[in-house]
Formats: sequence, structure tokens, C-alpha cells
Amino acid sequence: MKKLIVIATLALAPVFSAQEMVTKPVQSYQTAQYQAKKKAFVDNLLSKMTLDEKIGQMNLPTSGDFTTGQAQSSDIGKKVEQGLVGGLFNIKGADKIKAVQKVAVEKSRLKIPMIFGMDVIHGYETTFPIPLGLAASWDMNLIQQSAKVAAREAASDGINWTFSPMVDISREPRWGRVSEGSGEDPYLGSEISKNMVYGYQGKDLANGTNILACVKHFALYGAGESGRDYNTVDMSHVRMFNEYFPPYKAAVDAGVASVMASFNEVDGVPATGNRWLQTEVLRNLWKFKGFVVTDYTGINEMVDHGMGDLQQVSALALKAGVDMDMVGEGFLTTLKKSLQEGKVTQAEIDMAARRILEAKYDLGLFDNPYKHGDAKLAAKEVYNMENRNIARNTAAQSMVLLKNDNQVLPLKKSGTVAVIGPLVNNSMNMAGTWSVATKHAASVSLMQGLQSNYGKEVKFLSAKGANIDYDAKLEEIYAAHGKKTDRDNRSKEELLKEAVEVANKADVIVLAIGESAEMSGESSSRTEITIPQSQVDLLNELKKTGKPIAMVLFTGRPLALTNVKDTPDSILNAWFAGSEAGNAIADVLFGKVNPSGKLPMTFPRSLGQVPIYYNAKNTGRPLSQDKVDKCTYERFRSNYMDECNTPLYAFGYGLSYTKFNYSDMAVSTTTAKGNQTVQASVTVTNTGNYDGAEVVQLYIRDMVGSITRPVKELKGFQKIFLKKGESKKVTFDITPESLKFYNGDLKYDWESGEFDIMIGTSSDNVQHSKINWTK
Repeated sequence: MKKLIVIATLALAPVFSAQEMVTKPVQSYQTAQYQAKKKAFVDNLLSKMTLDEKIGQMNLPTSGDFTTGQAQSSDIGKKVEQGLVGGLFNIKGADKIKAVQKVAVEKSRLKIPMIFGMDVIHGYETTFPIPLGLAASWDMNLIQQSAKVAAREAASDGINWTFSPMVDISREPRWGRVSEGSGEDPYLGSEISKNMVYGYQGKDLANGTNILACVKHFALYGAGESGRDYNTVDMSHVRMFNEYFPPYKAAVDAGVASVMASFNEVDGVPATGNRWLQTEVLRNLWKFKGFVVTDYTGINEMVDHGMGDLQQVSALALKAGVDMDMVGEGFLTTLKKSLQEGKVTQAEIDMAARRILEAKYDLGLFDNPYKHGDAKLAAKEVYNMENRNIARNTAAQSMVLLKNDNQVLPLKKSGTVAVIGPLVNNSMNMAGTWSVATKHAASVSLMQGLQSNYGKEVKFLSAKGANIDYDAKLEEIYAAHGKKTDRDNRSKEELLKEAVEVANKADVIVLAIGESAEMSGESSSRTEITIPQSQVDLLNELKKTGKPIAMVLFTGRPLALTNVKDTPDSILNAWFAGSEAGNAIADVLFGKVNPSGKLPMTFPRSLGQVPIYYNAKNTGRPLSQDKVDKCTYERFRSNYMDECNTPLYAFGYGLSYTKFNYSDMAVSTTTAKGNQTVQASVTVTNTGNYDGAEVVQLYIRDMVGSITRPVKELKGFQKIFLKKGESKKVTFDITPESLKFYNGDLKYDWESGEFDIMIGTSSDNVQHSKINWTK
């Protein structure tokens, strides 16, 4: 392929390349002098603590939400006073948290402050797109900024620890928690992982506006069999290190303060009790210095895994390297007995308590236990207009245009638009899953966003048209965590009739269909990843009107859209866009912002292709590229009789309202040696009618290896902004570091040979150049 002409992006303001993103903050406070002072302080404190108080530091219960006066009188409050609680999570509000902290530092014997955690996953009260949507922005500055805003809001409200980022690689769209991660690729996932850590923790944890990050779930949680949550995982160490471990290691290298163990087993041992994972890999190999916390009741659940009773599994977790027990109280109730019986050692308990105390020291809590949480500051900082504007812009940049036939988008700022769909007027579902602190009632629905931004120029009509699903019981399951779907009890015929009547009065239809917020997320696995039939029927009925249809897709996962993709003129994947969803979608639909998003996860043609991902390995009987392109079946080759090998929408794919032309790729040399740097470049020209941004992607294939290698791997990307008619040369510096992988001996190195260098607009639309590189 000599040249690429693609439809790409228009943006409201310039975005920046991966090379220009904020680099790792220099944590200047982590000097040798600081470390010595911290060690002396913690040594002294540990020498004063009883066994019960040490184990108490390792206990992380959930408090629920206290009312006035409960901070001391509740069961949790009494344990805090006795020094039996190291931290709490799920309390919200500066005054409430301060009241509990006051019990710890004024009523307990040693006055040790607590840490306060919350699932601040994609924002606090100001909520950003779901993490899979954030990943689709391919913009590390925006992603880091989202974490900074979340940290600032949470810290002002008393929270100093978040259980984020979730960096689990997954190729399994049936698994609902893909919504909470960054997709299928270890390189993109690693870039996002470290920038989330930088955003949360900043340069100085003790400044009161930064919070502890917690990378999760260590490890392999996204690879559960059959896409069923909490399910078994089994894979080779080569696959672990090359494909699934990189984002966790990136977080550790970025200085993440804590790590959360995963629910699944690894090599036949649950991760929570897996010493190879928590100690040999995490601490000894990667040099992690922070503390490890379990997931919710992770220790207790090892009983059902078949690892022993609560005392046995609690000892197993401690010896594996776990420092803090979330909710289960296995440490609190059994470790003392295990110590007496010689099943654990005093040194193991002391080390776990030490790591937690060190984190509190780094947060500056011993100097000022009340530094996080100020009701007056929170009133100014949380959910303010500045933060909402950042969330709005970020949401718009995360959206992916999957289709735009006949240039239906952007919409004209005139005439009549029919806005139809089950979530058109539903603010409760805009933030998506894992939006614990979101002000859901204040979130901007699609109809509100359209009306408030363009209501003076455009006449908007609305109709529900269909329920999320025909099955009322299933829809009730979908409406979890208070995110009601506002089910309409009229018959499907009545709903369709109303929608058609509204559509017939309009010039164009905006049809918002897909999933509701909690159809993806934790414990939201699906055996079918299609749009429910109730909504497909609505789409097909509206098609009969002959009006142009711009489909807005709400989803927390890749969906199989084969049965609907040809029906609308345009498809805009809006994910779940957060607090400002309606405003951001309106910005994109009317061209104020043009979608620059690219898919971070492959969209399959059908469920039978799953798992499907771009960086797969070849087989010994691959289908020829010509037959792949033509979707032609060939017996005794690796293909399906009834489906193509190719995805519906590939990793890295995304269209827009303008066109970009790629020049022929140039490489600085075709024969390289040793630590030489090879430059690969293209010139990109915006030949369309709008200013825009494009994500230029670099892939490399190692043609021959000591172990089989993927057909391509993402190794770089740059997001560039081009005005209409403007050209820019995009250059990637390739070094041997880009060629390294873990070989059969788990040695991280590169091997001499031939490499295919690829640059393009998506993983399936690239041009090639071969180079030979010897050591």
C-alpha cells in the first residue's frame, strides 16, 4: 500500500502527541534523607504498638455512610478507638471523614491517623467518560488531567486513596468490566496506566491535593474464561509477561503507592494468596515499595476456591505479600492465633503494618491528619464549572465516529431534529458504571444537552420509541445501583407509533440506542453482545420513514453491530460520557467538536469470533491476505465457514468529518545495527473541509523470533492537530527498546532479524517497510 486516504478528525482545539505528554513527576521528597527520616519514625512507632494495633492497621472495613454522632458510637467507631482499623472506605463528605479521623487521632491510644478510600474510577462528582471511553481519546494529557481533577475533588472532600487505575488487559467483550479498563493493547494500556498514576499522585503526596493511587487488579483479571466475572484464568508465563503484565508494571515504574490483588487464580492459586505473584514478581522483580490490599472480601473468597478455612487463607494471604484486608476481617480475627501457632511470623505482620504506616507518612497524615477534607474548600472545588468544562471537552474527544455515510454529521443548525431512544431523557445513566460519587440527577441528558446548546436554532422533538429490552425482568437487572431505565409500560406498538409520528415531522433523526449504564461493569457479563431486539426493531421501523438517521451508541463494551451497522447513515460511539454527556454529544453532533477518538478495543462481527484482537499470532495455516480481504472461505486454513476473519471495526479505528492523506512512509535506513535509532516518518495532510486531529499509529512485527511473535504490535502513536490544508511530518524514533519482548526463558531482550515497520490510521489500515536489524 503506497498511500492512505482516510476519513479522520476535527477538533475544537489542538491536542498533543504522546511525546509531548506530561512526563513522570520528579518525587523530590523521596530522597535518602527523607527515607531515613521516615524509617526512623515508623521504627519508633512500631516499637510502641501492640500486636492487636499492628493487625488493626491491616484492617480495611467499609463504613457505609455515618450520620451525625455515629463516628464514635458505631461498631466501626469503637474499633477505630481501639486502634483496630487502618483505614475506611465508602464514607463521603469532608465533615463526616473528619469526625471519624478525630476519633482515630484523639481517642485511640497511639493516635495513628487513618486513610480514607473510595472508588474514584473516572472522576469524583465531576465524572469523566468511562475508562474505556477515556482510552479512546488516545490523549495522555487529557487522561492525566482527568485523574488530577478527580484527585483534587476527592481530596478536598476528605478522600486520600482511590482504587484506580484498573489496567486489566482484556480481549473479552462479554466481560462487563472492560468498561473500567483501557482495552486490549499492552502498549496503550501502559501509557494510560502511568499517566493515571501521575495524575492522582502528582509530585508530592503530602501536599493535600494528591491522593494515593491503587493499580488493579493484580493480576490477569481481564482474562477470565468465557467472559464471566471472577472466573478462572490460566495462561503461560510468556503470555503474562508480554501481553497482560505490562500495564501493571508501568504503574509500578510510575511510583504507584498501592496495588490491589485480583479475585481470579493464577497458576492454580488465587491471586490474593499467590506468593509468586505478590512477592516474587511484584516486589522482588519489579521492586514495588508500596502496600498490597485485597479486593472486597478477597481473602474470605479463597475458602470457596478451596484453599482452606478463614484462618488458613488469611495466613496464606499474609505470607504471599498482602498487607491490608478489605472488609473480610480475616487478618483481624485469625492472625493472632496463627502467630501463636507458628503459622505466620512476627516479622511478616510487622512488615505489613510498616508498609501501611509508610503510606500514611508519605501522605503527611502524621503531621496533619486533617489535611484532606475541608467542607468550605470542597464547596468550591467539587463539581465546579471549570471541572465540568474539562469533563465536557474530554468526553467529546473520547467519542468514536464509526460511520458517516452521505456526511449526515455534523448536523445543520437549522430545521427539525427528532431525538428518539430509551435513554434520550435519562440523566441517571449518562455517567456509566462505577460512578460512585457522581451527581447523577445533575448529569446532562442527551435531550438537555441538545436543547440547551442548540434549542434556539433547531426545533427538537423527542420520543422514547422503545424500552431498553422487551424483557421487563431483565431490564430490572440492568437498572442496578439506582440507575433506573424509566421503563415505559405502553405496548411496543404504541411506542413505535409515537416514534414514527415524531420522526415524520423532522428533517433528520438522532437515534440513541445501545446499553444502559449497568449493562456493563462489575458482575455484568453478557452472553450476547448485541443491541437488544427492542431497540433494533425501533431502528428498523424508523428506517422506513426514509429520513436520515444519525445513531448515537451508548455502550460500555464492544458490541457486535453487524445486524444494525448498515441501517443508519451515521454511527457515533459516545460510550458513557460522564456528567457532561449531553453537552459533549451535542458538541460533536453539531460539529463544534469533531470526534478524534480511536477504538482501544476491537469490535467483532459476531460473538463467535470472540476473543478477537489485532495483535494475535499467526497460525501454521494462515488464510492468505487476499482471501482475508475478500472474506473467502478456504478449507484447511484457519478461518470460519460462516464468518469473516476480520473484525467489524478494528483496534485503532475511528472516522471523522475531514480527510487526511498519508504520504509514502520513509525510513532512515533499511539495515540497522546495535543501539542505532531508526526513524520512520510520514507526512500527513488535512485535505478535507475542517480543521482536525489524527492519531498516527506505529506498529512493528518481528518477522522471526525464538518464540512466535504477534502479527503486529502497537509501539507508538502521535495525536496531531492539522488545520484545513495543513501538512505535518510525523516521525517515530525506533530503538532496540521497541523490539524487546520476553522470550521463552522470560528474559527481556530483542533478537536480530527482519522487522516490518507499519504506520497508519488504524491497525488494519497501514503501510509497510521492512528493515533488517542486527545486534
